[in-house]
Parts: sequence; structure tokens; C-alpha cells
Amino acid sequence: MSAATGVESLPSLLPGMLPRLWAFSLRLCGNQHDAEDVLQRACVRGLERAHQLQPGTSPLSWMFSIVHSTWINELRARNVRSRSSMEWDDNFLQTVPDPAARTPEEKLLNGEIIAAVERLPEAQRTVMLLVAVEGLSYAEAADVLDVPIGTIMSRLSRARQTIGGQFGGRDAQASQPASTQRAAR
Repeated sequence: MSAATGVESLPSLLPGMLPRLWAFSLRLCGNQHDAEDVLQRACVRGLERAHQLQPGTSPLSWMFSIVHSTWINELRARNVRSRSSMEWDDNFLQTVPDPAARTPEEKLLNGEIIAAVERLPEAQRTVMLLVAVEGLSYAEAADVLDVPIGTIMSRLSRARQTIGGQFGGRDAQASQPASTQRAAR
């Protein structure tokens, strides 16, 4: 795609990208108000800079990058860089239906997994969202965040270890006899 084509096609491609960009923005920001602001500013920025879209670059990945940098700029403006997690809004869970959750136990576990991801440090959480939720490859995520692919792999590995560690004790406890579990309490 030539730079001129990027300018001409981004306005026509953007409406189709909005659902994924909105979901990413909502997960990244943690609340609807911030997500709306970030996504709106990112779309304006993307349209203003469509001429900078390089040939061979995925417009969706490019827009993910703009959403992410807009959110980082917002965090900097608020002086909250040291904040590693945000409060989870239960209303958010209602806006993102999970068609795979069929039982109350599965719904509870999904909620616990989402909460575990929310508690991750910002850098790990962002990589987890891009790779595990949005389905970007390691290389695409590295491009979005403008970091080496090894950094993506490292952050994702640490995020998975952290989340696995939070749920690893359950398997061991579930396999113990009930009398052993009561004695451990």
C-alpha cells in the first residue's frame, strides 16, 4: 500500500476496525469513559497521520499502536506511571459477553482470570491483551509497542507465570482428600 493509498483507505477501513479497537481500548483503560476518550483521540490522530502509514504495515496493528500510545500519553498526563493496576469495573464484564462460559463455575473462573490479568504490571498486561486477546503475533505486538520481540516474549512469559502461579495452587488443593483440605484450614 502506498502512502497515498493509506490516506485514501484508512477512512474506509476504520469503521470495520472500530469493534476491535474499542475492545482493546476498553481493556487497556479499564473503564468506559477513558476508553471512549482514548479511542476518539486515537482515531483522530490516525486519520490526521494516515500519510505516515508505511507500505506493508497492517492498518489494524498501526491503529492498535496509536491507541496504546494515546493511553500511555494519558497516563503520563495524569502522573500515574507507578500505578500497576486499575480498579476493575464490574459493568465492563457485562459489556464483553463470553459465549464459551456455560456454567456459573466457568463464569466465576473467567472473572478470576480477568481479575488476575488486571493485576499484572501495565507492560505485561498490555502484551497479554495484544497477544492472547487480540491475537497479534509476537512480531506484530513488538511493532505496536515499539520494543524488541524478545521483550514481548519475556513480558508474556512473566505474565503467564504470574497468572499460572495464582491458579496453580488450586489443582493441588482440588486433588487432596476433603479431610486433608479441612486440616489445612
